[in-house]
Amino acid sequence: MRDNLFVPNKMDYVKGKAKPDVECILCAIVKGDDRVERLDIYRGELFTISLNLYPYSPGHLMIFPNRHIVDVREFTSDEVVQLHRLQCRSLEVLDRVYQPYGYNLGFNVGQASGASIPHVHAHVVPRYPRELGFIDVITGARIIVEDPNVTQDKLRRAFNTDD
Repeated sequence: MRDNLFVPNKMDYVKGKAKPDVECILCAIVKGDDRVERLDIYRGELFTISLNLYPYSPGHLMIFPNRHIVDVREFTSDEVVQLHRLQCRSLEVLDRVYQPYGYNLGFNVGQASGASIPHVHAHVVPRYPRELGFIDVITGARIIVEDPNVTQDKLRRAFNTDD
Protein backbone atom coordinates (compact mmCIF):
# COMPACT_ATOMS: atom_id res chain seq x y z
CA MET A 1 0.00 0.00 0.00
CA ARG A 2 1.26 3.48 -0.84
CA ASP A 3 0.80 6.39 1.54
CA ASN A 4 0.55 9.94 0.26
CA LEU A 5 1.80 12.82 2.33
CA PHE A 6 0.97 16.39 1.50
CA VAL A 7 0.75 19.81 3.12
CA PRO A 8 -3.01 20.40 3.46
CA ASN A 9 -2.76 24.13 4.18
CA LYS A 10 -1.12 24.62 0.77
CA MET A 11 -4.15 23.33 -1.17
CA ASP A 12 -5.78 26.77 -1.61
CA TYR A 13 -2.44 28.14 -2.78
CA VAL A 14 -1.96 25.34 -5.33
CA LYS A 15 -5.50 25.87 -6.64
CA GLY A 16 -4.78 29.59 -7.04
CA LYS A 17 -7.20 30.77 -4.35
CA ALA A 18 -4.57 32.08 -1.93
CA LYS A 19 -2.07 33.38 -4.49
CA PRO A 20 -1.43 37.11 -4.40
CA ASP A 21 -2.35 39.10 -7.49
CA VAL A 22 1.17 39.44 -8.92
CA GLU A 23 2.66 38.15 -12.15
CA CYS A 24 5.42 36.20 -10.33
CA ILE A 25 5.62 35.73 -6.57
CA LEU A 26 9.41 35.36 -6.50
CA CYS A 27 9.94 38.43 -8.69
CA ALA A 28 7.61 40.31 -6.32
CA ILE A 29 9.78 39.22 -3.37
CA VAL A 30 12.90 40.47 -5.19
CA LYS A 31 11.18 43.82 -5.89
CA GLY A 32 9.94 44.17 -2.29
CA ASP A 33 6.28 44.16 -3.35
CA ASP A 34 3.96 44.48 -0.32
CA ARG A 35 1.30 42.32 -1.98
CA VAL A 36 3.32 39.20 -1.15
CA GLU A 37 4.50 37.86 2.18
CA ARG A 38 8.25 38.31 2.13
CA LEU A 39 10.24 35.87 4.22
CA ASP A 40 13.58 36.59 2.59
CA ILE A 41 16.67 36.10 4.72
CA TYR A 42 19.42 36.94 2.22
CA ARG A 43 19.72 39.16 -0.85
CA GLY A 44 22.69 39.20 -3.14
CA GLU A 45 23.46 40.57 -6.58
CA LEU A 46 22.29 37.43 -8.40
CA PHE A 47 20.13 35.50 -5.89
CA THR A 48 17.69 35.85 -3.03
CA ILE A 49 17.13 33.25 -0.31
CA SER A 50 13.70 33.06 1.29
CA LEU A 51 11.90 30.79 3.67
CA ASN A 52 9.21 28.70 2.05
CA LEU A 53 5.78 30.04 3.03
CA TYR A 54 4.54 26.43 3.27
CA PRO A 55 7.57 24.68 4.81
CA TYR A 56 8.02 20.95 5.12
CA SER A 57 10.25 21.54 8.15
CA PRO A 58 11.70 24.50 10.08
CA GLY A 59 14.36 26.19 7.99
CA HIS A 60 12.95 25.09 4.58
CA LEU A 61 14.62 27.55 2.19
CA MET A 62 14.21 28.52 -1.44
CA ILE A 63 17.16 29.95 -3.36
CA PHE A 64 16.16 31.77 -6.54
CA PRO A 65 17.72 34.04 -9.14
CA ASN A 66 16.80 37.71 -8.99
CA ARG A 67 16.08 37.61 -12.71
CA HIS A 68 13.03 35.73 -13.92
CA ILE A 69 13.85 32.36 -15.48
CA VAL A 70 11.84 29.13 -15.46
CA ASP A 71 14.39 26.39 -16.17
CA VAL A 72 17.80 25.50 -14.72
CA ARG A 73 19.21 25.37 -18.27
CA GLU A 74 18.82 29.15 -18.41
CA PHE A 75 21.39 29.79 -15.64
CA THR A 76 24.55 31.60 -16.64
CA SER A 77 27.91 30.17 -15.60
CA ASP A 78 28.20 32.89 -12.93
CA GLU A 79 24.77 31.97 -11.57
CA VAL A 80 25.65 28.28 -11.39
CA VAL A 81 28.75 29.07 -9.33
CA GLN A 82 26.90 31.51 -7.06
CA LEU A 83 24.00 29.06 -6.58
CA HIS A 84 26.42 26.35 -5.47
CA ARG A 85 28.06 28.74 -3.00
CA LEU A 86 24.68 29.76 -1.60
CA GLN A 87 23.56 26.14 -1.25
CA CYS A 88 26.73 25.36 0.71
CA ARG A 89 26.32 28.48 2.84
CA SER A 90 22.69 27.57 3.50
CA LEU A 91 23.72 24.13 4.75
CA GLU A 92 26.36 25.68 7.02
CA VAL A 93 23.90 28.19 8.49
CA LEU A 94 21.15 25.59 8.94
CA ASP A 95 23.64 23.17 10.56
CA ARG A 96 24.58 25.86 13.06
CA VAL A 97 21.06 27.16 13.78
CA TYR A 98 18.92 23.97 13.61
CA GLN A 99 21.30 20.95 13.62
CA PRO A 100 19.27 18.85 11.15
CA TYR A 101 20.19 15.22 10.51
CA GLY A 102 20.14 15.60 6.72
CA TYR A 103 18.79 17.57 3.76
CA ASN A 104 16.77 17.31 0.61
CA LEU A 105 18.09 19.62 -2.11
CA GLY A 106 16.50 20.09 -5.49
CA PHE A 107 14.40 21.77 -8.14
CA ASN A 108 10.88 21.13 -9.39
CA VAL A 109 11.00 22.02 -13.08
CA GLY A 110 7.70 22.05 -14.96
CA GLN A 111 4.11 21.67 -13.87
CA ALA A 112 4.18 17.85 -13.82
CA SER A 113 7.02 17.94 -11.26
CA GLY A 114 4.91 19.74 -8.70
CA ALA A 115 6.35 23.18 -9.44
CA SER A 116 3.74 25.69 -8.30
CA ILE A 117 5.81 28.82 -9.04
CA PRO A 118 6.91 29.56 -12.62
CA HIS A 119 10.31 30.93 -11.52
CA VAL A 120 13.13 28.46 -11.05
CA HIS A 121 14.15 27.97 -7.42
CA ALA A 122 16.19 25.45 -5.46
CA HIS A 123 14.71 23.93 -2.31
CA VAL A 124 16.89 23.31 0.74
CA VAL A 125 14.84 21.18 3.12
CA PRO A 126 16.36 20.27 6.51
CA ARG A 127 15.37 16.78 7.64
CA TYR A 128 15.01 15.59 11.21
CA PRO A 129 14.55 12.18 12.82
CA ARG A 130 10.95 11.08 13.20
CA GLU A 131 9.48 14.19 11.58
CA LEU A 132 6.05 12.65 11.23
CA GLY A 133 4.46 12.77 14.67
CA PHE A 134 1.30 11.44 16.27
CA ILE A 135 -0.62 14.69 15.74
CA ASP A 136 0.41 14.71 12.07
CA VAL A 137 -1.00 11.23 11.51
CA ILE A 138 -4.22 11.60 13.57
CA THR A 139 -5.24 15.07 12.37
CA GLY A 140 -3.83 14.98 8.86
CA ALA A 141 -2.15 18.30 9.67
CA ARG A 142 1.52 19.10 9.49
CA ILE A 143 2.92 20.56 12.70
CA ILE A 144 5.64 23.15 12.17
CA VAL A 145 7.17 23.83 15.55
CA GLU A 146 8.39 27.35 14.90
CA ASP A 147 6.69 30.50 13.66
CA PRO A 148 8.12 31.42 10.24
CA ASN A 149 8.84 34.96 11.47
CA VAL A 150 11.06 33.56 14.24
CA THR A 151 12.80 31.33 11.67
CA GLN A 152 13.27 34.35 9.39
CA ASP A 153 14.86 36.43 12.18
CA LYS A 154 17.24 33.62 13.20
CA LEU A 155 18.37 32.80 9.67
CA ARG A 156 18.57 36.41 8.48
CA ARG A 157 20.93 37.18 11.37
CA ALA A 158 22.97 34.03 10.67
CA PHE A 159 23.32 34.76 6.94
CA ASN A 160 24.24 38.39 7.53
CA THR A 161 26.88 37.64 10.16
CA ASP A 162 28.78 35.19 7.91
CA ASP A 163 29.98 37.77 5.34
